Amino acid sequence: MLGGLLIVSALYSSVGHGGASGYLALLSLSSYGVMSSVWLKQHVWVMNVVVASIAFFHYNRSGHHKIKLTIPFILASIPMALIGGMLAIDGNLYDLLLSITLVWASYKVINFSSQKISNNPLPSTVEPYLWGGGIGLFSGLIGVGGGIFLSPILLLKGWANVKTAAATAALFIVVNSISGLIGTAISGNLDLDLSLLGMFLITISIGAYVGSYFGAKNASNSLVRKLLAVVLIVAATKRIIELF
Repeated sequence: MLGGLLIVSALYSSVGHGGASGYLALLSLSSYGVMSSVWLKQHVWVMNVVVASIAFFHYNRSGHHKIKLTIPFILASIPMALIGGMLAIDGNLYDLLLSITLVWASYKVINFSSQKISNNPLPSTVEPYLWGGGIGLFSGLIGVGGGIFLSPILLLKGWANVKTAAATAALFIVVNSISGLIGTAISGNLDLDLSLLGMFLITISIGAYVGSYFGAKNASNSLVRKLLAVVLIVAATKRIIELF
């Protein structure tokens, strides 16, 4: 488990992500897969905050962050992620939504580095607020930070290049994850296993530092992303099979 967390945190942080979908995949394949959606969400969010914070530090220090691009998404996502974090959804519905999220994540992990944008004008409409709010709510429900959805949108819309998207996604993930945790606490469902988190956080901090340091300065490795995608697909398949 710890070895898997180390690899996932390094790979995800290399593109500015917190790794929530990867952690959920690993937990789904372990004995922790039987835990409730609320339990899974809050532990993954804590890991998300740590990894995405480290990723943002490296990408921001390397000059890839544009605050004017990030603000609209964050302002819209904060209240929606908080609401999503307050909601406890049916176990089968959670499994289905999580499985869809894992499949989406695996696809984007494979294709992320192939996105090339030459012109990056800042969005001038309400569209970023709509995307930010929608992603925030869904992230709060599922227990991810939203980076796997935000990064592709930024790239496909032409609002950011790969590394600027990574920096924006990293800060977006930190804010979303904290909002989700606050929502869980407000609903009275916050119940963190601190001894378990201690081991996890030490491991993922190491992976995040190495991954984001090199990710902010060097090209991505497509092969390891494909391997990671396999893990995500296996976890999604396992979740879907358990529904029937």
